[in-house]
Amino acid sequence: MHALRKEDRYTYSDYCSWDDGERWELIDGVAYAMSPAPTWMHQGILVELSGQIRNFLKGKPCKVFVAPFDVRLNADAGDDTVVQPDVVVICDRAKICGTGCVGAPDMVMEILSPSTSAHDRVLKLNLYQRSGIREYWIVDPESRTVSVNILDNGRYYVRGYAESDAVPVHVLDGCTIILSDVFEE
Repeated sequence: MHALRKEDRYTYSDYCSWDDGERWELIDGVAYAMSPAPTWMHQGILVELSGQIRNFLKGKPCKVFVAPFDVRLNADAGDDTVVQPDVVVICDRAKICGTGCVGAPDMVMEILSPSTSAHDRVLKLNLYQRSGIREYWIVDPESRTVSVNILDNGRYYVRGYAESDAVPVHVLDGCTIILSDVFEE
């Protein structure tokens, strides 16, 4: 994934004016084109992850959303960062607005693809850490693993899980994701 727009810096206002049929993300004012339609495997993982979380959240105040869903991480400052994570969990309903979230959600999940792997593992990991997102999951369909990044004193620490594991969701006390169901084909 690489920057494709020609200007040096963009804002959320610029982003909203683009009507080119493409999906974009802005990170610190730099525009990145989103990958084309995801694979069936990516979609299956997305549906299962969000479904397990949605089932857990019934009757609770937190909400789960899936892409496309704009997450504006610095709307109160430069408003030059908007991402579309695969899965987002938000517990502060005041952050939910028309097409997304204003501020840091409690949790995000990114499902890797060959074209986004480095972007999600480095650029987005650093962005999410800096933005105060309390939990960031990196789901790797190829290796059938999940890296769970938990924010502690402004830094992520990581725990790895394999497809046979049941993974606790730290921001949702009592919620556990069954990875054998997530990676089921």
